[in-house]
Amino acid sequence: MKRKLLWFPMGAFALIMLLPIWIAVTGAFSSQWELTENLRPVLGNGQGLAKWTLLPQSPTLKSLVQVLLDSPEFFTMFWNSVTITAGILLGQFAVAVPAAWGLAKLHLPRKLGNLYMVLMLLPFQVLMYPEYLVLKSLGLLNTLWAVILPGVFSAYPVFLLTRFFAAIPEEILEAARLDGAGEWQIFRYIALPLGLPGLLSVGILSFLDAWNLIEQPMTFLKNRALWPLSLFLPETTLTDAGLGFAAALLMLIPALLLFGLCQDALEQGIVLPGGK
Repeated sequence: MKRKLLWFPMGAFALIMLLPIWIAVTGAFSSQWELTENLRPVLGNGQGLAKWTLLPQSPTLKSLVQVLLDSPEFFTMFWNSVTITAGILLGQFAVAVPAAWGLAKLHLPRKLGNLYMVLMLLPFQVLMYPEYLVLKSLGLLNTLWAVILPGVFSAYPVFLLTRFFAAIPEEILEAARLDGAGEWQIFRYIALPLGLPGLLSVGILSFLDAWNLIEQPMTFLKNRALWPLSLFLPETTLTDAGLGFAAALLMLIPALLLFGLCQDALEQGIVLPGGK
């Protein structure tokens, strides 16, 4: 009975969370005149409150067709997002995974782990100026590397993966050492397979974070040709609101597909750290 009583509030919260997605979907299929009437109080000079209908009154594919066939800047930004996201994920796998293993099992100084925790708690606004100075001294400003490299050395994946690796029983590692396995073999053939749920979970979360970056590209990239797709959306106005909704929907699709395909792996990685 108590569980049933929770259905209503939890269902209400779920609908509230899904509301932005529904607005993006319906807005992508709405005509321009309908969007103008609904959003004039927000994006235009109208008065009153914005309104929205459950379904488009005059559904159309015009906005989606315009984005896919008549917006070359959309595809430029899309591939910039793909490059940035792929670079960050590959870099984190090369940097964060060994770092997390070292913190968890190689008896590195505990203060180093605490430093990672502190860095994880610091928002981008605190680190923005030091990162800007470092990137400027390296000559990487206004290049995609200015966004990729700070993401590669993010403390967040190291902190999460350390938790997963720390849960691997020491008995397994000691048995491997007694059988003559070296530290590299233990890392490759034991740590990575047992930590796979954690690796998948961190990979999904890192993908979502990299795919939706806004502040870093706005700060480090002045050339619009290098902007990711996340900066395409804030450029929309009332006259091209349909284009913005269509771009938002297309940007949402990769994240939804990834989450839908890897939901079980994400849940397993959260519930069963260290492959237990």
